Amino acid sequence: MEVTKTPGAVEAPELPIDAVRPPRPGRWAAALLAGFALVWLAYTIIVNENLHWDVIVEYLGDGRIMGGLWVTIQLTVLSMAIGLALGIVTAVMQLSDSPVLRGTAALYTWFFRGTPLLVQLIFWFNIGLVFPSFGIGIPFDGPKLVEWQANELITPFTAALLGLAINEGAYMAEIVRAGIRSVDPGQREAAESLGMSHRQVLRRVVLPQAMRVIIPPTGNQFISMLKTTSMVSVIAGAELLTVAQRIYLGNFEVIALLIVASVWYIVLTTIASVAQHFIEKRFERGHHALPARVRRNLRPFGGRGVR
Repeated sequence: MEVTKTPGAVEAPELPIDAVRPPRPGRWAAALLAGFALVWLAYTIIVNENLHWDVIVEYLGDGRIMGGLWVTIQLTVLSMAIGLALGIVTAVMQLSDSPVLRGTAALYTWFFRGTPLLVQLIFWFNIGLVFPSFGIGIPFDGPKLVEWQANELITPFTAALLGLAINEGAYMAEIVRAGIRSVDPGQREAAESLGMSHRQVLRRVVLPQAMRVIIPPTGNQFISMLKTTSMVSVIAGAELLTVAQRIYLGNFEVIALLIVASVWYIVLTTIASVAQHFIEKRFERGHHALPARVRRNLRPFGGRGVR
């Protein structure tokens, strides 16, 4: 609003601001110390002849390493996709009015979050010791229409996928449940008043708004899954770390091959982190745009003062 001047009023002179930034010797000393430590670490790594940089460069693009890298990517994407689907279903069951569905979902998350992933991977790999065959037919020891041998059906890749996906589903269930609960209940009530079914409300109203809360932890889970796939090496899953181990068991270049695997893990996690950043910005766009539009519309006459 415009300020009207009172006749005869004397304006007070504006005093200059002479602000001086206080000295911070501790910050400079810490920065110099950190910089010196980084330079010394880089120099020690580069000049260390025991690291065998020529071997590292040679195996970075090796065909076997690339094959293991592709298996790692496949396991990560498939496990996260299946885990996300299981998490959504389990979260909906947890929020259901049925005590049977809630109890089943709670039992699933309790068991698979309570047992180590390594134990689950070994169990799925040795499932044939418990169930020698799987089949489709009449239950309770009835005749089987189709039957498969467990040792032929459960390959190392399949066992790894089952262990990673089912375990991830238990964690994703809690993430999705938190996202659904973050949506204002009034949104659900308004949608139901329009005649939408429970499924339509969940698919069209609740989940799209919950994605803003679900995306960041899901991205973290994806990045974690890229590294968690290395645990598949205990069942010879042919992913990146397993392939690196097979190579260094033959040429005894243990450190060099571990560095090769680490470099590719860093590359994958960096790409996933950048993708997560842009996905988060995409889902945050509408959330930040609305308050900005509201504030802009509250300014009368395009921001001009009112007399």
